[in-house]
Amino acid sequence: MMTTRTNIRRSAAVLLAAGAAAGATVLTTGTAGAMPTDFHCTSGQVTSRLVYGGAGAGGRDAAIQFTAKSGETCTLPGSLPLDLVGARDVVLSSDAAPDAPSVEVSDGSSAYIPLHWTAIGSPEQETPLAITVTAPQETSPRGDTSDRRITLPWNFGAVNAAPESHTIRTGAMTAGPAPTV
Repeated sequence: MMTTRTNIRRSAAVLLAAGAAAGATVLTTGTAGAMPTDFHCTSGQVTSRLVYGGAGAGGRDAAIQFTAKSGETCTLPGSLPLDLVGARDVVLSSDAAPDAPSVEVSDGSSAYIPLHWTAIGSPEQETPLAITVTAPQETSPRGDTSDRRITLPWNFGAVNAAPESHTIRTGAMTAGPAPTV
């Protein structure tokens, strides 16, 4: 009788240990295979485009829209580095707070950076050739690398380049598709 109880206890202890080891293996394997959900976007994970937002009283609005490609999930910081190509007297100035919240995009969802400028008729206007964005990451969670620089052709015409009003103001990254007219 004593031997039977001892064998049952040993068998139960072995089964318990084996079950715990199997559970730990499954848990560890699941964690190792998971992709991080807060990974910053690369230029290869999103499509980017300029979207016209309308005009009124000498002001113009547009946005840089980022849309996650199918199967991709990544995070866009509240503010990204921007630059103009071909308009030396026009400056970009961000109104985004330094701690502007990040926006997650996935599977076709979008986020955008708003743009606003003046375009009142003036002999001191310049037309940018393009606007560039620097993506926050170069390598995706899968190990794919892409150029961090995104260049979008400027197709919104001239921008006031007079010293008193020569700025394109940019805002914080905003969730959703860019507003259009």
